Amino acid sequence: MRMGEFSRRTGVSQRLLRYYEEQGLLRPARRPSGYRDFTEEDVATVRGIRILLGAGLNTATIAELLPCMVDDGQVLAPGCPGLLADLHRERDRIDEAVAGLLAARDTLDAVIAATVPTTTEEDPAACYAAGSA
Repeated sequence: MRMGEFSRRTGVSQRLLRYYEEQGLLRPARRPSGYRDFTEEDVATVRGIRILLGAGLNTATIAELLPCMVDDGQVLAPGCPGLLADLHRERDRIDEAVAGLLAARDTLDAVIAATVPTTTEEDPAACYAAGSA
């Protein structure tokens, strides 16, 4: 199938599909005319890419893992136990990012809590102007 139909079937923009190809995530066949020719297997590949992106993985990591993943149409799973170490590493990275965001939120909450409430007569714009001086 050609790019337009493939885009419609996968729900992914043509621009993003070209990006996936540039990143080595998709390898469509080429017709003699130079047009890309996508298959049903490519539809499944895009599904796997979208799942792994949704799991927080970047395209470089997906390029390494995707060839070893098994997609039965319902679940995407590692095709060999050796991938589990990589998946755990990515999960640990995400846990660290979440912890960093939670710490940032706690800091912001402390700043908010320490803020002196303004009276209704104060002009908030004047407060911002005074803070920037």
